[in-house]
Amino acid sequence: MLSTSALRDHLLAARLAGPVATTREASLRSYRLFAARDPRALIGLDPERSWGQRDLIELMARKCGVSADPRHTLGHDVIDPELTLSALGAFADRLGAAARRGAAVLLGTGHPHRLLGFYAALADALSAAGCTVLTPAQGRCVDILTRFGLRTHRLDYVRGVGLVRLSGAEHPGCEPGAHTHSPLPVRLALDAAADAGGPLPELVIGDHGWVCGAGQLGLEAMGPADTDDPALFVGQAEGRVSVVVPLDDAVRAAYYRPLTRYVLNRACLSQ
Repeated sequence: MLSTSALRDHLLAARLAGPVATTREASLRSYRLFAARDPRALIGLDPERSWGQRDLIELMARKCGVSADPRHTLGHDVIDPELTLSALGAFADRLGAAARRGAAVLLGTGHPHRLLGFYAALADALSAAGCTVLTPAQGRCVDILTRFGLRTHRLDYVRGVGLVRLSGAEHPGCEPGAHTHSPLPVRLALDAAADAGGPLPELVIGDHGWVCGAGQLGLEAMGPADTDDPALFVGQAEGRVSVVVPLDDAVRAAYYRPLTRYVLNRACLSQ
């Protein structure tokens, strides 16, 4: 089993924690958008309280380890690896609890290029443990607003993990899905599950809008988030997101494999 010390070293070496690629400027921009309740930053969450930019900086300092000084506006953000390790432990504990009760689980990602392998390994392990890994609304279309305008996407599942592809853009050898922060895919999936008479997921695992969209609807949801994703941490602070793991969510896909092994081992789901 990968030791906590070895995992800490890996987090820092891979820049999953410590100084990360996400810039302070990008994070502050996200905090400003969230404070203004811009849907691009809310990603499916409807905050109960008013969150100003200073409130968000303080929250992210506590939950991620970024600088709490609002005058710090340049350079790369920093994630405290101890906070990542603690959250990974809580993530694994909830994963193990879901496996023990044979829960129905929905997994989805807006980062398929980077995180698909991480979630797929969890889906495989949960399925082997007797959980139902849900795949509702397979092949259905959803219109998502992108920086290029409104684009039609198709909901797909790869090894039990939901993602979206641009409609008509799938070609042999293409990257596995589109990057999105939208909560619309998880809403589409949950609507389809409800229309079919269930089951509904007892746990949603993912990132971005998959977590915030599910949590806003009252479902248990958890996943990783970067320093420029304040919505997940606000959702956790307000009690609608169970666990948020602070880490850089855009490093090489292979760098997440030690995290996968650590989580599955701790959850007693290693095969």
